This record gives sequence, structure tokens and C-alpha cells, in this order.
Amino acid sequence: MRALVFFLVAASVAAVPAYASEQHPTLADLANEVICPTCHTTIDQSSSPIALRMKAFIRERIAAGDSKSEIKDKLVAQFGESVLAAPPRSAWLLPLVGAGIGAAVLAILARRWRRGRPESSEPGPSSNGRAALTPDLDRRVDEELARFDA
Repeated sequence: MRALVFFLVAASVAAVPAYASEQHPTLADLANEVICPTCHTTIDQSSSPIALRMKAFIRERIAAGDSKSEIKDKLVAQFGESVLAAPPRSAWLLPLVGAGIGAAVLAILARRWRRGRPESSEPGPSSNGRAALTPDLDRRVDEELARFDA
């Protein structure tokens, strides 16, 4: 119970700065999340003319009171999805689906492999735990051993 209370308190404490950053973003909050269309680096690392204009646009939108997501939406509308440094949320789905399919295939193969193995928990009549020889094979082994004894 204590762990649950601790988790809830930690989650709420962590959510407060994230909410504040969403409602009142700074240029630094957005500059590392937006890609320059010409040099393909984040605009905080770029000094190209378009990156400088994007920074000015972000400053204007912050001054106008836009939230972080509103500013990003406006940049995406103008430059396309490639302007965002993080891939869209749908891109995170593909690796998860692939991992799930891989786990299912491994489970099926493991079950088949286990089912194919003989489950003999009790050893046969021989003392080494292996199955006893057939009578014909036992007779042939005795004949071969008798040849060496003579």
C-alpha cells in the first residue's frame, strides 16, 4: 500500500512541471523538439536563416500565450510532420507490435519443442536410465562380446 501511495505522489509531483511546461513553454523547451528543415538538426543547434525565423515565430507565439502543443501544431501545419524531432506516436507502435508477435512465435515454438520431446520420467529396466535393448539386439551384443572373450 505504501508503494502505491509513494507512486501516486511521485507521479503527481512529476506531472506539475510537465503541465507548466505545456501551458507556459519557453524557447528552450521547444528548440530541442523542432527540426530545422534545411540542415536537419534541432533549431537550438542550427543558425540557418529558417531556424532563426522559426525561433522568432516561437517567441511570438509564446508571447501571444500559445501552449507548447499549439505552437507545435502550427509548425507542423506549415512544415509538415518532419519538423518534429520526436517521431509521431504511431511510430512507437510498430516495434511494440513486432515484439509482441516475436514473443508469440517464440512461445508457440517452445511449446512445440517441449511437446516433441519424450516425457519419460521413469527410467526403463536398464540401470543407466536408457530404454532396454530389443531381444534381437541384445542377442547380437552378447554374441559379439562372446567373440572377444574367447
